[in-house]
Amino acid sequence: MFDSIAGDYDRLNHLLSLDIDRIWRKKAVSEIAGSDVPVKVLDVACGTGDFAIAIAGKSANASVTGLDLSEKMLEICRNKVRAAGLSGRITMEQGDCEALPFTDNTFDRVSVAFGVRNFEHLEKGLTEMHRVLVQGGKAVILELSVPGNPVLRFLYKLYFLHILPEIGGLVSGDKGAYRYLPASVLKFPKPADFMQMMSSCGFSSVKSRAFTFGICRMYVGTK
Repeated sequence: MFDSIAGDYDRLNHLLSLDIDRIWRKKAVSEIAGSDVPVKVLDVACGTGDFAIAIAGKSANASVTGLDLSEKMLEICRNKVRAAGLSGRITMEQGDCEALPFTDNTFDRVSVAFGVRNFEHLEKGLTEMHRVLVQGGKAVILELSVPGNPVLRFLYKLYFLHILPEIGGLVSGDKGAYRYLPASVLKFPKPADFMQMMSSCGFSSVKSRAFTFGICRMYVGTK
């Protein structure tokens, strides 16, 4: 599915979020990079590389490994990384988030931006992320969420379930993909349940922060 929409993915992401997704990523990047201490970052479900590029751009001391199942998405990611002049600090691998091809205690940070809801077995993916982190390392997860306010929730669902699939289908030619994407957000665990899930997978000091009236949330957990 992601191979089929890869070519229009970036354009539609920014269009359908009214470009607010860039602001959300910027806030999450501050949790990952920015200090003078070198950090090794694994960006899981890296897609077309927006988050990986933002992390590397924030700190010259960050080296990023991007991992994704979709080869078409990675193809676009590689081109963007080359265009940004970051080939020396960002590498890409095709792989499964539920069976990460890395040894224990490899990365200082693990990040996921709008991809964790696509994990087939969420707890397995979180456990793998915990495994490859060094002791004291941090996982930073950005994910879309459903607003708590009833009026906003009604408008959000109206847009997400009816308008977004039409626009996404018109531009990409794959309306089914843009029906799946909002459905996956609505099925994702509620914030308190997801934080509990992170804790049960080994993370400590788990916290959540809401952005833009709860449309997006950032989850942070430490190994």
